[in-house]
Amino acid sequence: MVKIRLKRLGSKFNPVYKVVAADARAPRDGRFIEVLGHYNPRSKELKLEKELVLKWLNIGAKPTDTVRNLLKKEAIIKEFASSKNN
Repeated sequence: MVKIRLKRLGSKFNPVYKVVAADARAPRDGRFIEVLGHYNPRSKELKLEKELVLKWLNIGAKPTDTVRNLLKKEAIIKEFASSKNN
């Protein structure tokens, strides 16, 4: 199963995350399939490649709870749900 999740980067007490599509069995900071964006929780900066995220959601990738909240903030989940209903 493919998951859309966060990969932790940055130094101690200064986290920065990449939003990645990865196999669920792979380690958190290990192997991933594709980078979909990045997130800095300190400055609340979030950059996502909308087309790539929608592609992976359509394939069947499941976002983790944290990533789902970030996708809701960017209204990508709403767009995915509306495209799925059509």
